[in-house]
Amino acid sequence: MILSVLDYASVLVFALTGALAASRAQLDIIGFAFLASLTAVGGGTLRDLLLDRNPVFWIADPGIVPTACGAAQLEFFTAHRMESPLRWLLWLDSFALAVAVAAGTGVALALDQPPVIVLIMGVATGCFGGLMRDVVANEVPVILRQGELYATAALAGAGAALGLLELGLGRDVALLGCAGVTWALRAGSLRWGWMLPVYKSRPPREK
Repeated sequence: MILSVLDYASVLVFALTGALAASRAQLDIIGFAFLASLTAVGGGTLRDLLLDRNPVFWIADPGIVPTACGAAQLEFFTAHRMESPLRWLLWLDSFALAVAVAAGTGVALALDQPPVIVLIMGVATGCFGGLMRDVVANEVPVILRQGELYATAALAGAGAALGLLELGLGRDVALLGCAGVTWALRAGSLRWGWMLPVYKSRPPREK
């Protein structure tokens, strides 16, 4: 039950971010639906293909894609009212990331995957939908922005879920903890500028 809720929640919020990206690119209503759907199901599709999970989640539940398209149509008629679409996109994306990482982690745990695969599936589910969105919208992918906590937040969230399970807490609690840790780190990066150190080139030494 909780996996279905997480999938729907991540689809809905990621679809809204895809539609916001479409508004910034000034696409038509079909472009909104396409970009919203791509963002909504991209990470989960990659997860299911890698895990050989058949059928893929949005084929198993035909309500997933209409949910994404519905969110896109709503955004098409309301996006012009937002004062700062980019800021809305980044904060909505932070919520979507948190929920999607929990969903991907939960699926891998339900399939009894080893810890390293659980971590990878959590990160992939959370990050690849947004990556596809940004590439198609011709934006610098959020995951690649210099030093920002994005994939790091996803990895920490999936790791938190594993840690909570090791402490003997239930899977539902572990997944909620996963979402909480992921969002807290991503929100901290957006609000207070938490960053990883970045590589700085140095001039060659003179001989």
